[in-house]
Amino acid sequence: MGSTNIVHQLFLDPISSHAFNADQTQLVVSNSTPLTHIMQLGGDKKFSTKEVLEQHLERVTSVDWAPKTNRIVTCAGDRNAYVWNYQEQDGYWKPCLVLLRINRAATFVRWSPLEDRFAVGSGARLLSICYFDPEHNWWVSKHIKKPIRSTILCVDWHPSNHLVAIGSCDFKCRVFCSALKELGDKPQTSNWMPKLNKFGTLLAEFDTNNGWVHGVQFSPSGNQLAWVAHDSSVNVVNSANLTKVHTVLTSNLPYSCLLWMSESSFAAAGFNYCPDLYTVTADGVTFTAKMDVKKEKSGGGAAMSAMARFQKLDVQGQSETGGTTVDTTHENCITEIRALSRNPATGAVSKFSTSGKDGRLVIWNFDALSSSLGGLKI
Repeated sequence: MGSTNIVHQLFLDPISSHAFNADQTQLVVSNSTPLTHIMQLGGDKKFSTKEVLEQHLERVTSVDWAPKTNRIVTCAGDRNAYVWNYQEQDGYWKPCLVLLRINRAATFVRWSPLEDRFAVGSGARLLSICYFDPEHNWWVSKHIKKPIRSTILCVDWHPSNHLVAIGSCDFKCRVFCSALKELGDKPQTSNWMPKLNKFGTLLAEFDTNNGWVHGVQFSPSGNQLAWVAHDSSVNVVNSANLTKVHTVLTSNLPYSCLLWMSESSFAAAGFNYCPDLYTVTADGVTFTAKMDVKKEKSGGGAAMSAMARFQKLDVQGQSETGGTTVDTTHENCITEIRALSRNPATGAVSKFSTSGKDGRLVIWNFDALSSSLGGLKI
């Protein structure tokens, strides 16, 4: 059995976002500064900075790397986004301007499945769908405004490339039509869109109990949608019955991101410092297991003598060892979770990565993890 995870301490600063290239030998990461780092995996199996992208003036909030076209997109608090194209002859990344036309910070960005467009969420209470204008050699945007009433915190694309889901600070999760006539889109009808609609049409809207929506994602087939909110809830809806939302109010601290591990399970991570696995059935959503296998400590409170217990209670005000020791792989909030290896036929994830405010990037091997957890299945 291999190791369940590999830990890379990339920075001392918090990592706000990360993304890998197609062969996972390079990594783009933002460490909550205006700089974006492109890191290379070396022979020692460690990442080191290869190039620094310096176009932004404020903190970079989100990054994404299109694996097929090898393009990077970044957005930041300076209300700008840039698409970076690698120049083979000169050996550097060249930025291309994106006309976002927003007056508040850009918060989240994601490439579409076909990588011909990307979506940018912002504090301007609108979603920008951006596509390339070859005539002027820049990226232009079309806005989806109504009925968004607050900052967009997360975005995800439907596998069809013509639908997009967002989560925002108005306690709502929404699904919109994002088909662009400028790109000659010919969307197909589905349970999400029973009839053909124009760009920006609201197709579905879901309430959370009382919390900002931090993370949202479609399942591999696109038939289900899951989201996590600041009220410590996890929510799933099936497109076959959009009126029935399965919600679980957990006893954990809130989750900030999620990843579908298969069509019937997803992992959620956030302020608990470790990813948790949930199973989705026709009856609802159930917690399955914590995916961070904790190492057992040598010794421990049970082995303490009665005298040692009273001495510790007298000196430190506590009777057990430990205290503020963190026994999870991450030592602070997990900010992002991404799939690294997914079965193209079933959509099952065998390897994924997480990054957090502790400056760490952790690569998780789910096959080894399932063995450590007693044959865990997804």
